[in-house]
Amino acid sequence: MSLIVIGLDLTVLNVALPTLATDLQASTSQLQWFANAYTLVLASLLLPAGLLGDRFGPKRLMLGALVVFGLASAACAFANSPGQLIAARAALGVGSAFLIPLSMSLLNLLFAPEERQRAMTIWLMANSIGIPLGPLLGGWLLDHYRWGSIFLINLPLVAIGLVAVALLIPAMAGHRSRRIDVPGIVLTATGLVSLTYGFIAAGEHGWGSAWALGGIAGGVVLLTAFWAWARRTADPLVDLKLFRSAGFTWGTALATLASFALVGLLFVLPQLFQAVQGADAFQAGLRLLPIIGGMLVGAKVAERLLERAGARVTVVIGFSLMLAGLVIGAFTKVGDGYGFTAIWVSLVGVSIGFTLPPMNGLALAALPIERSGSGSALIQASRQVGGTLGVAILGTVLNAAYRSHLDVSGLPPAAADVARDSASAAIAIGSPGLTRSAQAAFVNGMDVTLWVCAGLAVVSIGLALGFLPRRTRVADEQVVTINA
Repeated sequence: MSLIVIGLDLTVLNVALPTLATDLQASTSQLQWFANAYTLVLASLLLPAGLLGDRFGPKRLMLGALVVFGLASAACAFANSPGQLIAARAALGVGSAFLIPLSMSLLNLLFAPEERQRAMTIWLMANSIGIPLGPLLGGWLLDHYRWGSIFLINLPLVAIGLVAVALLIPAMAGHRSRRIDVPGIVLTATGLVSLTYGFIAAGEHGWGSAWALGGIAGGVVLLTAFWAWARRTADPLVDLKLFRSAGFTWGTALATLASFALVGLLFVLPQLFQAVQGADAFQAGLRLLPIIGGMLVGAKVAERLLERAGARVTVVIGFSLMLAGLVIGAFTKVGDGYGFTAIWVSLVGVSIGFTLPPMNGLALAALPIERSGSGSALIQASRQVGGTLGVAILGTVLNAAYRSHLDVSGLPPAAADVARDSASAAIAIGSPGLTRSAQAAFVNGMDVTLWVCAGLAVVSIGLALGFLPRRTRVADEQVVTINA
């Protein structure tokens, strides 16, 4: 329940942006900050949240994070100005930054090794199922109620989560002997914020903009400084010894690459459904469901295959399925209906089920019990940065291909600039010829984007073959016994 609200909140905002622009009189920059405030706070607090979970125990912090998330959702719902909504979205990021790594760390603390892979699959499904629910519920609520209702739907889920965590999760003492690495927290928080903001700015203003280059360069410098600090200090925020484990290093890296492909799908598909296939927000949400269905099927099959064939075979099959689905999708044409799209989208969904749960499980299995929180936070921070980088890179690829194929001849300069912004903006101008050109240009851009993702799938296959262990060892891992 804790994770469903996070997945829901990631996508429900997108369908409300046109309404928010009107009702709150929000500028384009403010609309962008409704999302960016959440992303930047999440990036900055993931690692400190994991450390605090290790030190004080995850249960109390999860309860507090759910309360913060619920209060922030109410504040979003009743915001009267763009500034209030941006502040409330930042508070949502605080709650998410604790809920994501601490809920993941519980898998290491509560489940025996032979049960942990199934628990990881359920955790990922809960994290993913809210993504298509966002447009579904958000579109329906916006048709019937005030825009604030899209945030109020979090409250009953938060209430259920609070009761469940309070009653079902045992109290666990933290490891108070661990020193709080204040310099490490400062360096990683500022570094991740700077790097994430640089990627966001690259997606919005181009890779050559001062904000993008400055943010990326500053993030790299700060994170390099943290790496040097962590090598010298006795009890760092991130234990660099974790990277000596092939399971942790390559499990985290390949999970990030799989997330990159998933981000690519979630970036292009809603635009395909709405701008080219004529779906509204609610219908676009319905058309995303094959991804979740494919993930469920893939995760179930992979769970059995993992026991018999090991991580390497399972993950290579997963990325091969991903490659096949992306290549098929890269041949999409304007006239292709949803049936064709559903086939290759489902195939990619199956591949995500084959790759993400085993890779996250492999990385999690390498964590010592006393570093379950900080290690889980590091895994999620890597995926967060990878996802933000994915949006920036894939957005640049899509926009460049779209603009190069869009025909704006005969349009006034102002209208041509609007049409170049996006296919939806071009279609809204109302010219039949421009609409056909925008749809064809967008599909061309989407095909190029999918080819880029397919190239990453090929790289992932090579990395899995070269670095993953043949078998996943679970029998000799430590498991903690907790008396509720």
